[in-house]
Amino acid sequence: MKVILFGASGMVGQGVLRACLEDPEVTEVLAVVRRPQGRAHPKLREVLHSDFTDLTPIAGELAGADACFYCLGVSAAGRDAAEYETITYTYTLEAARVVADNPALTFVYVSGEGTDSTEQGRSAWARVKGRTENALLAMDMHAYAFRPGWIQPLHGETSGTRWYRVMYRLTSWLYPVLRRVAPRYVTSTEQMGRAMLAATRLNGAEPRILHTDDINRLAS
Repeated sequence: MKVILFGASGMVGQGVLRACLEDPEVTEVLAVVRRPQGRAHPKLREVLHSDFTDLTPIAGELAGADACFYCLGVSAAGRDAAEYETITYTYTLEAARVVADNPALTFVYVSGEGTDSTEQGRSAWARVKGRTENALLAMDMHAYAFRPGWIQPLHGETSGTRWYRVMYRLTSWLYPVLRRVAPRYVTSTEQMGRAMLAATRLNGAEPRILHTDDINRLAS
């Protein structure tokens, strides 16, 4: 299985990359990145590209993939609406457009709990995420939207955003508590990776919007 990965440098992307490299069914991982990540592995190849609004120049390198795991994302905090929409909607749909020539391809998009599928709610970020999900699910491919709640970083995976790293350090003591009192809202970077790989075997079956408990079941 040939996998394309966006967002390999992020916390979730690191976990997904680790799962892909460990899976014997994955023969190649193409990580689309703006700059080299400094990780070497026989299965891993980095595809350098700077403009995520136009992936046409690298479309040939991405051809023939079996799955695309889209883990690229940012917080809406501190960003204006136009920038957030470009990164969340435009980048994602451009990635889907480039790889969707294969209708059997599985595209997994990391969305988030609270996403607004109606696109009518009061929260701007939730509306943009909802519009992104809706556009992906309407495309001719096996698209899935993962809506995780609290994600526990494992195996040294860290967020690229400083205040996220600080938050995770300060709240790490909450993980065992949340796993006991609200297990359906807690997952991990390891489970995210395993669930994405398992999604490639669903062949487009419903449900295609998966919440934390769905993700954890798929990963088990």
